[in-house]
Parts: sequence; structure tokens; C-alpha cells
Amino acid sequence: MSSTDDRAARGGPTSRAELKRAYKEKPPPMGVFIIRNRANGKVLVGSALNMPGALNRARFELDRGMSRNLELQEDWRRHGPDSFTFEQLDVLKPPEEPGADPKEELRVLESLWLERLRPYGEAGYNTPPE
Repeated sequence: MSSTDDRAARGGPTSRAELKRAYKEKPPPMGVFIIRNRANGKVLVGSALNMPGALNRARFELDRGMSRNLELQEDWRRHGPDSFTFEQLDVLKPPEEPGADPKEELRVLESLWLERLRPYGEAGYNTPPE
């Protein structure tokens, strides 16, 4: 049995076009991420509606020397890209209600991680709450 037959038997998409459409319709993972400097233990905690996109953008900006976080950018230059990891901390399930906005739930989830990890000052790159 071919993989196309296998997918059809399970009720999944069978053609390349169907697979592409299914991929485009699936929302990207959203949630809380961390950029960890293994050289000094400092971390940056953030959240995004599209975590893979946000992490790719952060790496791109750091590689190009364009990060808005100047301290993180300096450590990237000093320690090199191999000293950093980019990780998903917590994934938020897509809302079940059509049209629901997950931004508030995402903000709360990020706040919980910020409170737990306290990535400020010597511990991290986040700006402390006021």
C-alpha cells in the first residue's frame, strides 16, 4: 500500500495539492518561547502567535546585528550563535471558538513564565516590570 493509499484509508488528504492546502490551513504553534545563552545562563522570554516565525525572526535579526535587544545582541556577538538555544516553553492550543482572539490568553501565559523565571538583570534580557 502506498503512502497516498494509507492517507486515503485514514481519511486524510491524498494529493499534493490537498496536503499543501491542509498545511496552509493549519495555524502555526503559538505560545511562549525562550532564547537561552548557555555561556552565561541569561535568557529572554517572549510570546508569539507564530512561535516558529518569531524564533526565525529573532535568529535572523541577531545574525544581521539588528536585534532591538542590545544586551542580547552584544552577547550574541561576544559568545557566538552556537552558545544560544531557541526553545518553545509552552504551546497554547488554538481557540475552539471561530473568531476568538488568543492574544489575552497568550499575554497571561507569558506573564506566568516571566514570574516563574524572572529573566531580569543578571538572570536575563527581559525588561523588569514597573
